[in-house]
Amino acid sequence: MAVYTDVSENELGAFLKEYSIGDLLSYKGIAEGSENSNFLLHTSSGSYILTLYEKRVDKGDLPFFLGLMEHLAGKGISCPLPVHRRDGSVTGALAGRTAAVITFLEGMWMRRPTAAHCREVGTALASLHVAGVDFPLKRPNALDIAGWRKLWEGSHDRADEVEKGLAAEVDADFAAFERNWPKDLPAGVIHADLFPDNVFFLGEKLSGLIDFYFACNDLYAYDVAICLNAWCFEKDGSFNLTKGTALLAAYQAVRPLSDAEKQALPILARGAALRFMLTRLYDWLTIPDGALVQKRDPMEFIRKVRFHRQINSASEYGLK
Repeated sequence: MAVYTDVSENELGAFLKEYSIGDLLSYKGIAEGSENSNFLLHTSSGSYILTLYEKRVDKGDLPFFLGLMEHLAGKGISCPLPVHRRDGSVTGALAGRTAAVITFLEGMWMRRPTAAHCREVGTALASLHVAGVDFPLKRPNALDIAGWRKLWEGSHDRADEVEKGLAAEVDADFAAFERNWPKDLPAGVIHADLFPDNVFFLGEKLSGLIDFYFACNDLYAYDVAICLNAWCFEKDGSFNLTKGTALLAAYQAVRPLSDAEKQALPILARGAALRFMLTRLYDWLTIPDGALVQKRDPMEFIRKVRFHRQINSASEYGLK
């Protein structure tokens, strides 16, 4: 679940007096998500999302996250907007946490995305990259290779509890990344977590992007690689070439990849799979059963890392 901090009706009512969004009619916790506490609010002026930022989110990053949402919305990207308080600020304090009210987006996320959904995602991702070019704030990627290394140091000694030989296998991956990770590719603002539960659809039409709390400055092609991992594998672990082709073609129609980006896509996809495997592995090994943070099986992404090791060309992902 994703309600780690309870909020009383009296507390919330006092908090909302600092906003011009009408009277509180009802609110309920939102079970999905893993980083923050989220509530759906219904007021006399409409529906909103209330987010309480938990310990994993650095409050110093909030101006970047919330400012980016406003910037992208101003460039035509459909995403939630932070609601300004009466004093002009976009955050306040509630139940001992920094909190924000965000506009509500209609739509639902796709449990079984099709190639048509992947095409929409490719267009949206490229449009986000283009729209973020002139965003003035910067945020380094806290989950770059150095960040992966910290997670690995906290998991290495117990990794073979998940699968025998995993520690040596991942050590070899790190050695390969240190030799071959690209450094001079086009970079800018990326979403860094554009999984299906962060993309809303109305039918086959994309209605909006949410959850910008991993957004940062990094390689654009790395963001593409994350989406290949997130959208183009089936439940049985197989890569769906039709979905990969649709996502990449739609991306390139808005922002063509350079030759160097195309060449780097296999190692970036391998690295993206390792990044999500490591966060899952760390939580799997270190968070006790019954804790509030959702634990997810790292094996899904271990299998994806192994798939990407066998890829020699971006054409094998469907790149024309």
